[in-house]
Amino acid sequence: QVQLVESGGGLVQTGGSLSLSCAASVRTFSAYAMGWFRQAPGKEREFVAVASWSGGSTSYADSVKGRFTISRDNGKNTVYLQMNSLKPEDTAVYYCAAGSHLFYSNYDPDLRYWGQGTQVTVSS
Repeated sequence: QVQLVESGGGLVQTGGSLSLSCAASVRTFSAYAMGWFRQAPGKEREFVAVASWSGGSTSYADSVKGRFTISRDNGKNTVYLQMNSLKPEDTAVYYCAAGSHLFYSNYDPDLRYWGQGTQVTVSS
């Protein structure tokens, strides 16, 4: 069983930065594509970013492109999401996810595991 545990959420002002981490309890971490989703109150869960098994290929939602950076450290079984220039509309619960291939939607059949989520709140 794979467990994903997010950390690093919190409250930040508009324009500020936060860094999220997701630690995976799996021996074959490098076999998974890793990514982040978010869900705001009353809204559907949406794709934020994904990184390939090596981290060499990444993709972002248009709403975060240029502000967020996904990276991973396979030696530490951890994926990160650096969030800069935060906006109130970035407020959401952020979820880490693992998939057998790159994924771009929470309906993607390649998704395998989810974390419990961490709250990010951006005040105006």
